[in-house]
Amino acid sequence: MGDKQIAGENRTSSGVSWGRWGALAALLMGLAVAYAYGLQDYLTLSALIREHQALSEFVEAHLIAALALYILIYIAAVALSFPGASFLTIAGGYLFGWMVSGTAAVLAATAGATLVFLIARSSVGEVFRRKAGGWLARMREGFQNDAFSYMLFLRLTPIFPFWLVNMAPALLGVRLSVYSVATLLGIIPGTFAFSIVGSGLGSLIDAQEQASPGCGEAGTCNVEISALITPTMLVALFALGILALIPVVLKSRRKE
Repeated sequence: MGDKQIAGENRTSSGVSWGRWGALAALLMGLAVAYAYGLQDYLTLSALIREHQALSEFVEAHLIAALALYILIYIAAVALSFPGASFLTIAGGYLFGWMVSGTAAVLAATAGATLVFLIARSSVGEVFRRKAGGWLARMREGFQNDAFSYMLFLRLTPIFPFWLVNMAPALLGVRLSVYSVATLLGIIPGTFAFSIVGSGLGSLIDAQEQASPGCGEAGTCNVEISALITPTMLVALFALGILALIPVVLKSRRKE
C-alpha cells in the first residue's frame, strides 16, 4: 500500500513539474518559431506603411474581426516577449483610433503579461524561491512590502524592457492581484500616448507620399518611431513613475 502511495505521489509530482516547465517550454518554442519565420519583419513601420491601404480597407469592412485579431496578436506578442508591443500600439492607433486601440491594447497587454507572470511564477519562480538566500530573500521581502508602488513605477517608466517587468515580479513573490492591477493601471498612460501618436500617423504618411510619390507602396517612406516619440512624452512618463514611489519614500521616512 505504501509503495503504491509513493508511486502515485511521484506521478503527481512529475505531472505538476511537467505542467510548470511545459508551459515555459511552449512559450520559448513559440518565440523561436516566430523568429524563424521572420515575423519581426512584419512589425515595422515600413511594413505598416506599405500595407496601410489594404489594412485600412480590411478594418473598415470587418471592424469586429479586425479588432479581435489585433487583440489576439497583441496578447501573443506580449506572452511570447516578442519585440513590437510599442509598434502594435502605434499601429492600433492608426487603424482603430486612439480610444478604441488604447483600450484594446491595455487589456491585451495586461492579459499577455499576466500569462507570462503565471508561467514564470510556477516554473522559474518556484526554483528561485527555493534557492534564494541572504540578500535575495531580503530583496524579495523589501519588494513585497511595497509591491504595488514598485510595480507602478516599473510600468510607468519607459526605460525597463516590458518582458523583464513581466517576469521579475514573479521571481520576487508579488501577488497576482497586485501584479495585475498595477500592470493595468501602470500601462494606461504610455499605451494611450502611443495610441495617440499612431492616430496621427496617417498625416505623416500623406506628407511623405506628397514628397515622394509611391514611397508607401514601396515601403520607403521615411517615418521612424523614434521621430514619433518625443522626449517630452518620455519625460512625462518618467515623472509619473517617480510619483508612484512617493508612498515608499514616505513610509521609509516614518520608520526613521
